[in-house]
Amino acid sequence: MSASRTPAAPPDNRVPPVTTSFWAVKILATTVGETGADYLATHVGLGAAMTGALMSLLLAVALVLQFRQGRYVPWIYWLTVVLVSVVGTQLTDALTDGLGVSLYASTAAFAAALAALFVCWARSEGTLDIRRIVTRRRESFYWVAILLTFALGTAAGDLATEALGLGFRVGVFVFLAAIAATAVAWRLGASGVACFWVAYILTRPLGASLGDLISQSGEYGGLGGGTVNTSLLFLALLAILVGAETFRKTIR
Repeated sequence: MSASRTPAAPPDNRVPPVTTSFWAVKILATTVGETGADYLATHVGLGAAMTGALMSLLLAVALVLQFRQGRYVPWIYWLTVVLVSVVGTQLTDALTDGLGVSLYASTAAFAAALAALFVCWARSEGTLDIRRIVTRRRESFYWVAILLTFALGTAAGDLATEALGLGFRVGVFVFLAAIAATAVAWRLGASGVACFWVAYILTRPLGASLGDLISQSGEYGGLGGGTVNTSLLFLALLAILVGAETFRKTIR
């Protein structure tokens, strides 16, 4: 008689569950990426090109760490998100400031690239559900999508706040309203996957507008907090939330 076998445990999801804490940390990570990149490029004097190269190298290291885990590790995951935020921002800025590509064109191009990625992802895996990121291939699709959402969110946010003249103050309320409308659509039965990715894109310009509102001087429509103080404030809040998430996972 053969020995009974214990069913294998299902593989761990490699990304965090979508909760209120998730969205709070996502916005904080976006803001830290935005103000931190501005600080390095402008105040430290690295310039956009050097900042982009340095952050791309750090992102590559973080992604190696992330892929090696095979599960969700809060500090590694959110470090990777912060670095993706910086690199995605630098990618859009390089097109706009370096190559003179209009924000209308870059917004459309990143939207088309993201849509094409989703089509390939769905055809390959049969689902875009982030609750099922349990293989390296799915995680690869996931991180490329995250990078494109940051690039698209940067382009769309700059288009709204700069080219269309909304500014930081109005931009914060506009993006909050758009996220709220997405949440209402989800509650009314819209696709959860679609609503997640729309909200994920919108939190990028929301976080950036919030960071710029707090850090920029009054003559530019900000509150004058400065990039250093703003970066430290949001970094401290980010560390507290990620630390709390790590503690919760440890005691489970």
